[in-house]
Amino acid sequence: MLNSKDSFSKDAVSSGNNVFSLYTDGACKGNPGPGGWAAILITHKSEQEFSGGERDTTNNQMELMGVIQGLRAVNTPSKIKIHSDSAYIINAFIQNWIRTWLANGWKTADKKPVKNQNLWQELLRLTQPHQVEWIKVKGHSGDKYNERCDRLAVAAIPL
Repeated sequence: MLNSKDSFSKDAVSSGNNVFSLYTDGACKGNPGPGGWAAILITHKSEQEFSGGERDTTNNQMELMGVIQGLRAVNTPSKIKIHSDSAYIINAFIQNWIRTWLANGWKTADKKPVKNQNLWQELLRLTQPHQVEWIKVKGHSGDKYNERCDRLAVAAIPL
């Protein structure tokens, strides 16, 4: 669910120099439980905020949705620095969990099915046209955009 003020079909972004920073976050009340996600897409000229929520979800699913929805807002191949406080997401790329999952047929190193496979597959599809740099942000440490994403994600949690 998107906030009513945001529409990806109308507001997809193209930056003149195709360089973006994307901050993302997810939040959940209970795990599983109702949750929210948020993304802030930053260009050299502007910032766009996106958020939404689900009634029955997990924190990791909301973290993934923040990145997915943020990437959906970019409509041209670009260089994107993705900032997240989610070790789940960052480690999947920095520590090459994704490569292992793909090589193992979407199984973890201990041969269990990868959780949230559909979301991971969508995330991989959305990163394909871009050059992506994954940046780990320490949560709740005063980073302006991380803090804003957290507030947006919490506010998007359905009551």
